[in-house]
Amino acid sequence: MIKDEKAAKMFRHVLRRLLFLLCLGIGGALLSATLVRFAPGYGVQERELDPRWSAQSVEALRQKQVLREGLASFYFHYLSALAHGDLGESDSLKRPVRELLRQRLPVTGDSVVRGLGVAWLAAALLSSLGLASRGWLYEASGTAFSSLLLSLPSAVVAMLAVHLRTPVFCAIGVVVFPRLHRYIRSLLVRSYDQPHVLAARARGLRSGAIFWRHVLPVAAPPLLALFGVSFAIAFGAAIPIEALCDSPGLGQLAWHAALSRDLPLIVNVTLVVCLVMLVANSLADLAGRAFAGSTE
Repeated sequence: MIKDEKAAKMFRHVLRRLLFLLCLGIGGALLSATLVRFAPGYGVQERELDPRWSAQSVEALRQKQVLREGLASFYFHYLSALAHGDLGESDSLKRPVRELLRQRLPVTGDSVVRGLGVAWLAAALLSSLGLASRGWLYEASGTAFSSLLLSLPSAVVAMLAVHLRTPVFCAIGVVVFPRLHRYIRSLLVRSYDQPHVLAARARGLRSGAIFWRHVLPVAAPPLLALFGVSFAIAFGAAIPIEALCDSPGLGQLAWHAALSRDLPLIVNVTLVVCLVMLVANSLADLAGRAFAGSTE
């Protein structure tokens, strides 16, 4: 009976999350469309300044643009097409937006996953080493190193990656690492200082058994939540890093869409980025709730 109530509660929570994701993703996409629509210079295209175009061609181009200037009309047509699975066509690249996203999203996803792997591995190793050495020298050096990396903007990290010719995922790992290291270390230290862990150490249990039986159940929910946050950070950092490193991912596509004022492309890229970040956070939250429920 209790299990059925927990399952029903979890199911309702998942449904609320899905509805929230859908509404927030579409809201973010439409908000980006509003900002682009009212940005200075919207509607002016480079082709209008091309002397090879005749006056009739320029006038036809402007008339076509006028038909799309109504924001309410754009919203209506965009939502209608989205309901049928049609994401429209890019104005600047003259290709279906769905095809562009299908080509670019795996590149960004691969860079983000690799960057997260590097950042989590480095943060976990350094945090584990810090448990054995809690002296002031390690604390000072670790805090200084993390603060130095934390103060570097993503654009600066991308420029250093271009100069050093390092892969994009390394730059993403550098951006994510300092945010992970300090939190994981403090979480592990707090977990190891719990009374039941101290009692287990006093009984002479091995370090591996203490970690898996006593430390991990306490630290797992915050770590899962941290994973969702770190995924959002990595995906957000991938946008400027890919744009500056000229990596053929969503970052480069978003940069091109912003420079070209390509409204259909900007809206759909924003929708994809919002949904990916929200889904990662939601999955991490649900995993944390499920893990906490299984340990009760």
